[in-house]
Order: sequence, then structure tokens, then C-alpha cells
Amino acid sequence: MAKRKIIEIDRAACDGCGLCTTACMEGALRIDGEDKAVLVKDIYCDGLGACLDVCPTGALKIVEREIAGYDAEAAFRHVLETRGRDAAARVHGAKSTGRKPAPRLEGGCPGSRAVDLNRPAAPAGRKAVSGRSELGQWPIQLHLISPQAPFFKNADLLIAADCTAFALGIFHAELLRGRKLVIACPKLDDPSGYVEKLAELITLNDLKSLTVAIMNVPCCSGLYHMVDAASEASGRAILIRKVVVGIDGAIVA
Repeated sequence: MAKRKIIEIDRAACDGCGLCTTACMEGALRIDGEDKAVLVKDIYCDGLGACLDVCPTGALKIVEREIAGYDAEAAFRHVLETRGRDAAARVHGAKSTGRKPAPRLEGGCPGSRAVDLNRPAAPAGRKAVSGRSELGQWPIQLHLISPQAPFFKNADLLIAADCTAFALGIFHAELLRGRKLVIACPKLDDPSGYVEKLAELITLNDLKSLTVAIMNVPCCSGLYHMVDAASEASGRAILIRKVVVGIDGAIVA
């Protein structure tokens, strides 16, 4: 067995609220008979920490230890049996999802809940004005970029969750200007090799700064944890600035 990231639970701090069990799409957590969170099976935990941001008492943390690897197919079967096909379709990394699930409009992961932001309509006759793009390189998707690309050398780097650019109206002016960009989704991508690729990107390029932009939903925190793990694996001391965007388009942290 190799070392990997996994959730650790402080039973004394856990108040049994159960929010973590909802945030974990892989069904790795449950509430036991003593009203405490426990791991169902180690192989169901992907170690990305989507449960961390919903825990109100700080009872959860990610640790690294020798443990069996995350088994996406086993997690898929477990969730399929216990929560049904719609929930199983959202298991991280699983391929055996079968037919596409019907859209869910409520319940489940807080980050998937339908919300009408109820914005006021633009004044009649007002024309849209195109803003200046601050995108400075291509490609930008983490699967496609090369850590050896010359434009990453000594760069200010922004690693952004896919949805941030759509939620944050001033994304280009506020976050992207002057930075090179990498985008990824910890929920919908297959993140195999992401930590290693990001570690190589940090190791090779002597970055000036590193900013991570995520949405204020539990599953999105997985991207920050991947970047943090990559920074640690790179052996380079670099300060990671975390920007959190609310679903209403405001920067909340």
C-alpha cells in the first residue's frame, strides 16, 4: 500500500450533524450509533475533502497515511445500492454510470442545488458591452496544458474552478489580468494525475505567485486541496492565495 490523502475524524469534536455525509458524493461517511461521523470504508474516500467546508466544528481534516487506494467503481456500486442511480452518477471518477440521470432540482449536494438568483432585468434598450479579454495563453484546461510550456516560467498563476469565470462578472479584470490560467473541475473531471501535474508545474517554473479560485460549494474545495497537495509534493515553498466566489457572483473570501 502507498501513502495517500484520506479523511480523519476527531470524534471528540464531531457533533453528529451529518452535513459531511451529504457533502460526500462517494458515500464514504456515515453517522454511527454514538452520533459520530465514521468512514464506511477507506476505499470509498477520494481524499479531496469535499466534506471539510461543511463541517461546523472542524472535526474533519485530511491526513496522509498508508492505506488502500480510492476505488471509484466500488464507491459507485456502494452509492448505487444505498442512494440510487442519480446519486451514483455523481461519484468522483466512476465510469459505470449507465444511462444519464434525470436532472435534480433540489436536495443532495448543496453545490448541485438549483437556485434562482432573481437578478433584475437590464433596462430596455441597453446594449451589452464586451469587456476586454485578459486571457494570455492557450490551452487552459489542466488535462491539456504542458507544465513545460514557456509561458509558465516566472508567471503569476491562477488555477480556477470552471464555474468561477461564469459566476464572477469581473473575473477577467479582478482575477485573470496579468496571470496565466489553468482551469479544472474537481467534481466532473477525471483528476487522475492532477496532483502530479500541478506539482511538476510548480517545480519547473519558479512561479511568482499562485492563486486558486473556487466556488463556495463543498465539492469545489477539492481543487484547493489538490493544489495544496501539489505544492507540498513539489518541495517549493509558495504561498497559495485562495479566492472563494459565491453563487451570487460575489467574492466571499
